[in-house]
Amino acid sequence: MKVGKWRWETIAAQATHWREGEVGHNVHLEGKMEDTPKSQPISTQIQEIAEQAIAYPEAFRNLAHRIDEAWLREAYRQTNKSSAAGVDGITAVAYGVNLEQNLAELHERLKSGRYKAPPVERVWIDKEDGQKRPIGKPTFEDKIVQRAVVMLLEPIYEQEFYGYSHGFRTGHSPHQALHELREQCQHLNINWIIDADVSRFFDEIGHDQLREFMKQRVNDGGILKLIGKWLKAGVMEEGKLTYAEKGSPQGGVISPLLANIYLHYVLDEWYEQEVKPRLKGRSFLIRYADDFVIGCELESDARRIMEVLPLRFSRYGLTIHPEKTKLVNFGKPPKNGQSGPKKETFDFLGFTHYWAKSQRGYWVIKRKTARKRQRRSIKTLWNWCKENRHLPIEEQYQMLCLKIQGHYQYYGIRSNYRQLEEFYQQVMAGWRYWLNRRDQQRKVIWEKFKEIVTNFSLPKPRIIHAI
Repeated sequence: MKVGKWRWETIAAQATHWREGEVGHNVHLEGKMEDTPKSQPISTQIQEIAEQAIAYPEAFRNLAHRIDEAWLREAYRQTNKSSAAGVDGITAVAYGVNLEQNLAELHERLKSGRYKAPPVERVWIDKEDGQKRPIGKPTFEDKIVQRAVVMLLEPIYEQEFYGYSHGFRTGHSPHQALHELREQCQHLNINWIIDADVSRFFDEIGHDQLREFMKQRVNDGGILKLIGKWLKAGVMEEGKLTYAEKGSPQGGVISPLLANIYLHYVLDEWYEQEVKPRLKGRSFLIRYADDFVIGCELESDARRIMEVLPLRFSRYGLTIHPEKTKLVNFGKPPKNGQSGPKKETFDFLGFTHYWAKSQRGYWVIKRKTARKRQRRSIKTLWNWCKENRHLPIEEQYQMLCLKIQGHYQYYGIRSNYRQLEEFYQQVMAGWRYWLNRRDQQRKVIWEKFKEIVTNFSLPKPRIIHAI
């Protein structure tokens, strides 16, 4: 078992999270590993499951009975109430009117095996390249059930996942992944980066392979049956129901966890057990969901991984994009006066990574907003200003502040101030441009606009993450 300090910190963080909504538990747990008193708080149960996962390497076979009404009530508490309704048209507000009765009936259907996973409603949104991206809208009740299963599985798989897997996990974030990437590159003398791209990962997850992966750690028939129902639930689009033989539930609460489980065995375990021991130089892997990079000290090691990576993924029905996946020469530039090949850059989690001189004259790795992300963010704000130009200026101002602050919250890292400033200036220009066009008879001249932005000052660029 891969137990380390970070795992215990994760357990503690989860326990604190669960205690915010502690409720009683009325099921007596059976079995040598699972004897617990009645009326046990959810947070205590979560921590016990995590400790059992650390102590016992065999698969869990007795989990589904933990999902009682109290467990479902906590799952309801954690479920997002603001999302749109699914195919049944029932919103979170409507479901909460008779909450206790609804949860009791739901528990009875789950207990008897009569629960049916409803199809997911699919809608399409525009992408920057002009293509469409599908978004799934599960029913609210189905989200509750998926959240309840996630509550069971997370404490088990948190003990399995490696620390460099940062996507959709408690206590992890994209900025942790960015910080770890920078530190590994500088301290391990990394010279080569494999910048990988998995084509349509969430649509290509193999159902049979996923079940086999899960059985290694969770072989509970009730849980596996529920997951099978979600995988086969189908998609409803414009009144037509279709079924897919592969892929994870679109928009499902459980989809990120299933994706992490799949790539844990396809990539992480393979890298640790088969790839890393065979390398001659130092190496690292950083993964955020299906977005990952591999760093190598030696070019020969990097090229060997590049050769076998597509073969490994194709074995499990996945494709490494041949054009978007590349090998990047990313070693520290030579000292002054020395010649060498020009160092390349790569993008990861929305940032372009490159070598540059610090104020003290040292070579350091810096990050700036990736060009595509910058264009997309500016275009999104321009379109918003266009579509909402007739709203009162006070309302526009409040919404723009939220959107701009959200941008700073993610992209506000050290060495990225220039891109933040460009974003701010472009948003200001877009706001003025569309205010000018909401009333063709009364143009918003520059002096008038300066008066507006003086009274309604948009947030200025600022660095939030000192990484």
